[in-house]
Amino acid sequence: MTAFIENQNWRYATKRFDATKKISTDDLNSLKEAIRLSVSSYGLQPYKVIIVENPELRAQIQPAAWGQTQIVDASHLLIFANKTSVGDSEIDQFVENISKTREIPLEALSGYQAFMKDKIVGLPQETQNIWTSKQTYLAMGNLLNAAAELKIDVTPMEGFSPEKVNEILGLDALGLNASLIATVGYRHEEDATQHLKKVRKPEQDLFITL
Repeated sequence: MTAFIENQNWRYATKRFDATKKISTDDLNSLKEAIRLSVSSYGLQPYKVIIVENPELRAQIQPAAWGQTQIVDASHLLIFANKTSVGDSEIDQFVENISKTREIPLEALSGYQAFMKDKIVGLPQETQNIWTSKQTYLAMGNLLNAAAELKIDVTPMEGFSPEKVNEILGLDALGLNASLIATVGYRHEEDATQHLKKVRKPEQDLFITL
């Protein structure tokens, strides 16, 4: 746990990336696996993670992200895109995956399958959209923690226009919505923010014990 806390103190929202430094394939695969293993409600993972490597696409996205330089300078750009709705087919596919992975007959999962459909499918689309968007934040947390362990910098971003990013990447046609952006790479030695003390609430102001 000591190493985990040290990593959390080391990491910060990097303001300037070193564009000459790239993440290795092995490290990128480790980050992808950390995201893949993230917790989510029911285990559904109602989102996609889009890794934008094309520099022309990244240049198009930059203005939609308030012109932030991290979009084009970071080694990798990840878009967490939530499913705007979840229907019977998504739940059926998930249950089939459970059956295959755990070698359980589909019939044995029918109750759980019906329970999920009852709780999720009937929700208004706006409610579903909010719920699935929240799931991307859980995945982002895994990315942040795994990257800190590898001493890789990540800047999580909400400062962008989802509508414009959706248009650039054609996400609407896929039933997806850009929920979060993560720029991933290595801090520039001239990024002054890395030398600032981390500002967080003191323990007594954050926790309530009942």
